[in-house]
Amino acid sequence: MKKTVCELFAGVGGFRCGLNGIRTLDDLKKEEKWETVWFNQWEPAEKSTQYAHDCYVYHFGTCLDKNGADTTNFDIEDVDKKTIPDFNLLVGGFPCQDYSVASSLATSKGLEGEKGILWWSIRETIEAKRPPFVLLENVDRLLKSPARQRGRDFGIILACFRDEGYTVEWRVINAADYGLQQRRRRTFIFAYKNDTEYNQEIERKTVYDMGDGMEKKRMGMGNLILEDGFFAKTFSVYEVDKMKITIQKLPEGIGELSESFKFDFENSGVMKDGIIYSLKTMPKYEGKQVMLGDIMETGNVGEEYFIPLEKLYYTNPNATHSDETLVRLPKEERQTWQYLKGAKKLPRKSANGHEYIFSEGAIPMIDSYDKPARTMLTSEGSFSRTTHIVKDKKSGRIRLLTARETERIQGFPTDYTEKCLMNGKIVEMPLNKRRFMMGNALVVDLIKKMEVTLSEIFEREGR
Repeated sequence: MKKTVCELFAGVGGFRCGLNGIRTLDDLKKEEKWETVWFNQWEPAEKSTQYAHDCYVYHFGTCLDKNGADTTNFDIEDVDKKTIPDFNLLVGGFPCQDYSVASSLATSKGLEGEKGILWWSIRETIEAKRPPFVLLENVDRLLKSPARQRGRDFGIILACFRDEGYTVEWRVINAADYGLQQRRRRTFIFAYKNDTEYNQEIERKTVYDMGDGMEKKRMGMGNLILEDGFFAKTFSVYEVDKMKITIQKLPEGIGELSESFKFDFENSGVMKDGIIYSLKTMPKYEGKQVMLGDIMETGNVGEEYFIPLEKLYYTNPNATHSDETLVRLPKEERQTWQYLKGAKKLPRKSANGHEYIFSEGAIPMIDSYDKPARTMLTSEGSFSRTTHIVKDKKSGRIRLLTARETERIQGFPTDYTEKCLMNGKIVEMPLNKRRFMMGNALVVDLIKKMEVTLSEIFEREGR
């Protein structure tokens, strides 16, 4: 089968880099193993610039649709999905939002939630193009969303795949659990059409048709989740009791599902013919572990990254707690990293006038070099508890991560986000945007590992 790809919600091209094994900027000059026939990246929060899209185009060029038009930087809602060139693999890191639909409607047209339409754009693409394979990435809380009806959103997604004739595997993967340089948990979804040779091969291995007994069904699905499936082949897990698999049938109608469906999804599972099989798994990895210190700069770093001492500490550097239940600290003391990352107690009042004491625990102020990086967010580099602070390897001074280090944490080539092609001109991406792009990206190295398994599947497909 031809390795053709459509990349939605493409960002700066994480899936493309992973599928094509791009590790350095020089690798971008090599012929790609996977042909991206079309991509789409639109950032609604950016009114006058589209840095992610322009960074993507700087490295890879653009793609035209079937009408010869460039719609890669259109709002995906406005794109006619039938004009997308044909492809065999759909990939994307779509935002996690509200996927519910009005209970009286059976299709996505009745969507509730202002931004939930982004999932329906993926569904529309699947309906229009019917790709044999789909690989998606989302935050780990997708399985538990929304809080008031846990599991509903993921159930809707599975039902959409069911209705289009797909089997779905999922796995929540923490990149650090498999030796990578960031503790980042994400839900990955791999779906394949039931008429593919891959699905038929999986059915022969796992013996789906094992009768009506729940014990037999659990054994068959356990084989898929633990041994024979896409994620099992790519990311090993420890053997667990297959009888612990929980089973749930999806409601027939999307509207009914949106109204009443609840399910406690575990971190691994499969949906086959409208039946959910879910199992908690534990990662199994015995290889090398990449640490934050392994990807840090060793030479000179720009002065703009270093933090002035008055912004670091407001009191004894060893202090990790502040108690403001009686008196608030001055504003300038609260605007220090020591205060921000330290434990604190302070009085607050709720909207209804109820007074209470807010408290939060301390987190390490300086990130350790002998651990993988913490999860990077789009706020990286801002005055936030989640921002990484490190000790510079050369000078020993305290600073923020450089843009190059954030790229390495996500597995992109060094200096990948340095330049963009904007309105035909090469421009430099601002530092805050480079950090934002990396906080919004996926771990490229995980896709590199999945690519090995995908290649094996595609090489056997259609022979």
